[in-house]
Order: sequence, then C-alpha cells, then structure tokens
Amino acid sequence: MQIDPEDAVIGENPRMRRAPAQNRVKDMFDQIKRRFPKKPPAFLLCILPERKNCDIYGPWKRACLADFGIVTQCLSPPPVINDQYVTNLLLKINAKLGGLNSLLEMEEKHAIPLVSRVPTMILGMDVSHGSPQRDLPSVAAVVSSLDWPLISRYRAPVCTQSPRLEMIESLFKQEGDNDRGLIRDGVSEGQFTQVLNKELPQIIEACKFLQDDWSPKFMVIVAQKNHHTRFFRDSNDGSNVPAGTVVDKGICHHRGYDFYMCAHAGRIGTRPTHYHVLYDEIGFTPDDLEELVHSLSYVYQRSTSAISVVAPVYYAHLAAAQVRQFVKLDESSETGSSASGGPAPVPELPRLNDRVRSSMFFC
Repeated sequence: MQIDPEDAVIGENPRMRRAPAQNRVKDMFDQIKRRFPKKPPAFLLCILPERKNCDIYGPWKRACLADFGIVTQCLSPPPVINDQYVTNLLLKINAKLGGLNSLLEMEEKHAIPLVSRVPTMILGMDVSHGSPQRDLPSVAAVVSSLDWPLISRYRAPVCTQSPRLEMIESLFKQEGDNDRGLIRDGVSEGQFTQVLNKELPQIIEACKFLQDDWSPKFMVIVAQKNHHTRFFRDSNDGSNVPAGTVVDKGICHHRGYDFYMCAHAGRIGTRPTHYHVLYDEIGFTPDDLEELVHSLSYVYQRSTSAISVVAPVYYAHLAAAQVRQFVKLDESSETGSSASGGPAPVPELPRLNDRVRSSMFFC
C-alpha cells in the first residue's frame, strides 16, 4: 500500500482548550483556511483529545460535512495500537473517500437473483432518537444504493422530525430506478401497517413526481433485532449455529412471510435477525430473497466478514446517529411549547455540502 505524505499537521492552540466546543472548532478551521487558502483539503484526519463523549465531535463533523464539504475521520487512539485497529481505521477512511474494500463475486458476475437483471435501488431506513431526558428531535436516515448493478456503495440523505416518532415523515427522493427494495429497521409488528400506509405511499408519490407514467415495483422488508429468539445447534455442547443459517419454517408466523437469519458467526446463542416481508411486487422466490439478504450482510465496508443485519439498515443507523451529533449540543433545537401553546417547530438540519453528499460519510 502506498500512502502519500500529509499536506499539513495543524495543532490546536493550547489557549483554546478550555473554550466552548464551537469556538475550538472555529479556531481550527481558521488555521485550516490559512493553510489552504485556495481550496479546502479533500480529507482531514482529526485526533480527538478525549476518548469518550468528546464535546467537539459534533461541531467538528458539522463543520466538515455541512460547512466545508470535507471528508473527515475522527479517532482517539487507544494506549496500544495494534494491526486490527489500523486495519479498521483504513477500511473506514477508504470507504469514505469513495473506495470499495470488498466486492461480492456475485456482483462482479452479475449473478444476484433478479437484482442483477433489472435496474434496482435498495433503500435502508432507520430513525435515531434523543435521550428520554431531553425532548430533542429525532433524526431519520434513508440510505440508497448507487452504481447498479453493484449493491456495495450507498449514499444517505438525513433529516429531523418530531421527537420519538418512529415513522419517517418526509420521504421524497429525487432518484429513480425500475425496481426498489425497501428494508426498514426499528419498527414493531404493531407498526407494520403504518409502514405500508404512510411510508411506502410517500416513496411512490416521489416516483410519480419525477415521471407520471413511471411505476417501479416495490418490495418492503422489516428487519427486527429486538426479540428473544436464540438459535443453538442440536447437540450436547450447545454450540452456535454456523454463519448463514436461515430458518423459514416451524417457528415463523403461520400467516405472514418471514424468516430468521444468522448471517454472521457470533457468540453462542446469537440472536438472529427476524425479517418480515410486508409487500412484494417484484416476485422473489423465498430462496432468492434469502440469498439477496445474505449477500447484503457481506457488503458492509467497515468489516471483512458478515454482520448481523443487512448493510443498508446498518448504514442508515450510522448516518442517523452521526448526524444527530450536529444537534446534540444545540440547545435551541430542544423542542417545547411555542408561544401559541402548541409544539415548537422541529428545526432542520444543516444540508450536507455537495462535495460530500454522495459519499459514504457515515462509515
């Protein structure tokens, strides 16, 4: 691997270390602008002063991603840096800068069932909520796949909405493909109808806005991790099931279309992900759908192995959680009662800069 030398090393002014976080970040960017007067750098590696709960993380990310359009990676090195730490760090940086750390053989050979034959967009959705003690707005993220027929690269629009609201209020994406697969996280079985009646129609309406006669086919899947089902081998040692185990009969709903999957090699008694197929116009067979879901568990660019849930859902979780840091320290974003007695309006997040909007900044 060849790594170019750094363009500059800029340290924080010691006199600013007791200043408010926003002031510290502003002072650092004043130095950066003096060092790069014509064009901002393409990438910034930020070494944080504290390992946990660093108060400059949110303002720093906001300045980089919204104000200046700079891809950034924050780190706070542990006392001992080993090869695994460096590898994980480089995986994240490469993905943020547009690289692909891994590519499925099925992608290269265009052998993914149905997806490789028809232009398809895969969406992953999640909502991040604030702490119960503060009435902060929730942050919703919708990641979408790029570069069809690949399923390994994504982008993530993010927005705020009413506190503690799980259904996404504003789903309007001005992008188009023939088929769309929607994988949703964070909803309970009692909210399945709301997904179909509130969220899916918004996406269909957005498609109609782009082209009146455009009618893509949809599939809607909910991924659930918050359940009490555990899988073990049928043996005396109680060992874990092998990675890639699928259970689609016996313990599944007798009326619904659902299955359990342990895509990763986890601990003994690993909790599988429970996938519910709420809507299917595309026409996947159960085996083909399970193969697609299994494949999506391997395209997570921060890992060299499978993860427990499909990558689009995990990316949506990461994007919502990271952008939530933008408003974490913004007291003005805390909602309450307006002067008229009703709920205060939900503040909008700053828009991501055009230079990073289509990047995997959330990795």
